[in-house]
Parts: sequence; structure tokens; C-alpha cells
Amino acid sequence: MSGEKDLEKLLKSMKPQHNSGDYVFCKVENIEKIAMEDIVMFFKEKEAITLILKKETAEVLNLDYSVVMSWITLTVHSSLEAVGLTAAFSKALSKNGISCNVVAAFYHDHIFVAKKDTDKAMEILNLFSV
Repeated sequence: MSGEKDLEKLLKSMKPQHNSGDYVFCKVENIEKIAMEDIVMFFKEKEAITLILKKETAEVLNLDYSVVMSWITLTVHSSLEAVGLTAAFSKALSKNGISCNVVAAFYHDHIFVAKKDTDKAMEILNLFSV
């Protein structure tokens, strides 16, 4: 299945889920000494490898981070070719002063917001399915 492309259907059925825990973004030169099961997500950029980890994992590994975040998953299976989903929810969050970092994976979109904004972000995201 390739996922939903219809924006209206996506917004009405995205059902955000707050994943428990505190998450941080870190950068490293390589991941050879980091167990894959400790990595939530990673992306190799020209400058470094960006890791998304649980905060406690980053602390054990002595990695620097700047902000503690919450992880929200949109549980709808969105197509990688869907148009407008990220724009719609990021606009709604930005109107309320909430910054979001988005990762689109094969099945779902994942949103990272500052921990202090979690409840408000969930409230805003849930309004799409009312």
C-alpha cells in the first residue's frame, strides 16, 4: 500500500499520538560505536550525521543537544507524494508559536516539538479531526 494522498482525508484521520519520553537532536561524525537500537532516527548530512535519540541515551553517550523535545506521530499512513499535509499542520502550529521539526518516514509523519509545547501541539493537531 502506497499511503493516502488526499489532503482532506489525511487531515481528518491523522490521529496524532504522543510517544512517551524526552527526545533530543545530536550530531556525530559516525555511528560505529552507537547501537542501532538506541537510535530513534538518523540522517546523514554533508556536515555530520544527525541523530534523534532519547535524552537519557544522549547523556550516557555524552552527546551535546540544545533542546528537549516531544515526539508526536501522525498515525495515518500518508503517501510520500501527498501534497499539503506538512504545510497544513505546521501552519496551524506556527500560528500558535510552536516550532516543529518534521520527519517523513515511509508510513507516517513524525513531529518533534519543544517539550513545553506538547499539550498545546496535541490539542491543535487533534482539531483537524473534529
